[in-house]
Amino acid sequence: MMEQESERLKNLTLEEKMERSEEVIREAITRFSRDGLFLAWTGGKDSTALLWLCRKVCRELGQPMPRAMFIDEGHVFEEILDLVNRVKVEWNVELCVVKNTDVSDKARKVGDLIRVADLNERNQKEVEKLGFNEDAFPFEPESFVGNHLMKTVAMNLFMEEHGVKALATAIRWDEQEARIEEDYFSPRTDPDHTRVHPILHFKERDIWNTIHHYHIPFCSLYYQGYRSLGAKGSTTKTSDIPAWEQDLENTTERAGRGQDKEQVMAQLRSLGYM
Repeated sequence: MMEQESERLKNLTLEEKMERSEEVIREAITRFSRDGLFLAWTGGKDSTALLWLCRKVCRELGQPMPRAMFIDEGHVFEEILDLVNRVKVEWNVELCVVKNTDVSDKARKVGDLIRVADLNERNQKEVEKLGFNEDAFPFEPESFVGNHLMKTVAMNLFMEEHGVKALATAIRWDEQEARIEEDYFSPRTDPDHTRVHPILHFKERDIWNTIHHYHIPFCSLYYQGYRSLGAKGSTTKTSDIPAWEQDLENTTERAGRGQDKEQVMAQLRSLGYM
């Protein structure tokens, strides 16, 4: 049933899709308030488009935007940081940078081994939760262990400390098969909160059409051929032409991402990943 509904919504016009997204954002603000709702902003095309949509809705409502949360997983493209720092100022975004420093401080560079015994109690328990039984793991932000500690655990710690009631993310139904069953409002536990997904029904082409039509800023890496941006060390471009000029309908958007992570996406999501 959810898959049928997603197909119906994906076939709306771009204007209708934007209207639906704005409805979700307005409902989220009403239900959780500006203080209870945070936006997950990665600096990628989707989350920046979502940030723009939220800004649009809040300006119409005459109120400030919810705060944004940026997860520093330990190996971020400089181009992403440039985009985030520029847009943060231009749009007056109140940004919270989140990082699991208990993990990252124990590695001088990506690939360095981190001993599980050197981590604090919370991180050791999180490693145990993964069923990881080795004494050490390489610091790789998009590996199975690294992704969980540097993204999910960092995010959960932040939500616990700040009493986050809802977190809006820019996932889409057509981006990854593990996300096809998602709904616009999805209750989560550990910690208790609601995930809000305003652009589920957008396709990759819709995102680019929205960005170009409304002149939304985007990371310069997309000009170089990158289509989906993750950690610097495990993300590659799949073409030399700009992302929006590629065959978006017949090729895989996340082919340039670390495939070890893609293969365990469903498991990562069951642990709290976006």
